[in-house]
Amino acid sequence: MKKIFVFAILMLTAFVCVIGAEGWKGGGYTGPSSINVSKASEVKNMPHDTDVVMEGKIESYLGNEKYLFNDGSDTITLEIDHDVWNGLEVGPNDIVIIYGEVDKKFQRSEVEVERIEKKNS
Repeated sequence: MKKIFVFAILMLTAFVCVIGAEGWKGGGYTGPSSINVSKASEVKNMPHDTDVVMEGKIESYLGNEKYLFNDGSDTITLEIDHDVWNGLEVGPNDIVIIYGEVDKKFQRSEVEVERIEKKNS
């Protein structure tokens, strides 16, 4: 019994080492989604803390972690903390998908970004 236990531990360790050395190459779902993409023009009228997903382009850096986002319907300010970028590089011609929540400040709305992805062309 002890030999079987030791063998099982060795096999598990070998499996973990192989996965760690090669990296996990597992994929994910690639079919349609039921997540609704919101337009910037709609987001401006949504309540504070509403979760949103938007697709468009970041036009410019406004300073202090603020960026101007345009999806063709309107523009809105994004707040993207440095750690949210996670090494991603985005230019003004790249289409991005923004996951965040509405942040109402006085009479203005912006989106506090929780995750950003570059859309594949």
